Amino acid sequence: MRIKKNIAISESGFMFNPITGESFTVNPIGTEILQMINDGFESDQIIEAICNKYQVDQHTFDKDLTDFTGMLDHHHLSQHHDKEEA
Repeated sequence: MRIKKNIAISESGFMFNPITGESFTVNPIGTEILQMINDGFESDQIIEAICNKYQVDQHTFDKDLTDFTGMLDHHHLSQHHDKEEA
């Protein structure tokens, strides 16, 4: 998964989709996750990094990450490696 190229993301976690005009805000941990996604991290790498940094339970964060990436998909902010960007 990666964030679509046309999506603008600020360092403060503000996201803007210029095609739809929609904007979103994520918290600081969400911003870290977005950066890891953009850096090419896989889900297991993100889980390990966040769990180690914040001492969160892996099972809990795995579910949270699934929910987070599901919302990115739902709002058409992400694409999967095997699909071309529209």
